[in-house]
Amino acid sequence: MQKRIINIGGEQVEVPDIKGPVVLYAVGALLLIIILVSSFYTVEADEVGVIQRFGAYVRTTEPGLHLKLPWGIEEVTKVKVQRVFKQEFGFRTVRAGIRTEYSERDYSSESLMLTGDLNAALVEWIVQFRIKDPRAYLFNVRDVEGTLRDLSESVMRQVVGDHSVDEVIILDRKSIATEANEKMQELLNEYETGIDIVTVNLQDVNPPKPVQPAFNEVNEARQEKERTVNEAWKAYNNAIPKARGEAERLLLEAEGYATNRINRAQGDADRFIALYNEYRNAKDVTRRRMYIETMQEILPRIDQKVIIDEELQSFLPLLQLKGKEATR
Repeated sequence: MQKRIINIGGEQVEVPDIKGPVVLYAVGALLLIIILVSSFYTVEADEVGVIQRFGAYVRTTEPGLHLKLPWGIEEVTKVKVQRVFKQEFGFRTVRAGIRTEYSERDYSSESLMLTGDLNAALVEWIVQFRIKDPRAYLFNVRDVEGTLRDLSESVMRQVVGDHSVDEVIILDRKSIATEANEKMQELLNEYETGIDIVTVNLQDVNPPKPVQPAFNEVNEARQEKERTVNEAWKAYNNAIPKARGEAERLLLEAEGYATNRINRAQGDADRFIALYNEYRNAKDVTRRRMYIETMQEILPRIDQKVIIDEELQSFLPLLQLKGKEATR
């Protein structure tokens, strides 16, 4: 084997001169390694592989180990289809954790909006989405996430513009987020972006800083109004049922009294008619019986009773009428 001398660090070193088949074997082995490395690829569990052959879409592969044509003939792009991505509007999260840190930059250009009643509000929201069609996501729109940002801002401004400032800040935030979610998904489907909106959440909605003191005063006045109204309703609910109950009680008593009087009057009338019939049949006996019954009812109420003969005269000297005990 021939040798040649090379200079390494100022020293002459003899090395074997490799030529012939050895070089071919080395080059072949290197080419084989390159082919193998460029032919096999792995797709993770939360993603799929999109294969392009000379730039044209060929197929989509599921998680696992796969084979493709080497030398750049086929290229694989891995797309996270199971991951939920998030875009933030009006703020940026610097570091998430127990105490989340946010960027101090001003993003009011995204969040400052005009409401339906011509008031200004700072609306901060997040959009969470998932890639449902990797092929559409990669090839139908040049900048999918940028398109999503522009589309989200446009839709949110439209929805906020259809509501009053009170509805946006306090009263109707959930329905606003739901409406924005639906409109965003409709446009994304129309553009064939391959994106599925998971949720839209309104984070903080506040009036602009220059008007916050006045807005707080308005809220306090509104809360005081609601408190007063609630107290009035409470007094109403306490008084009205009580008055209704008292009225019903009086009505029932009146109805009972009327029924009693009618029944008594009917009984007295029936009794009088019965007496009249008896009197008509036996006048003397009936008169005597009525007299006796009347005396039986009246005499027990008299403290002193004096019974004398009708023909007796000058009986006063014989009686002690001023005594405490009655003469019977």
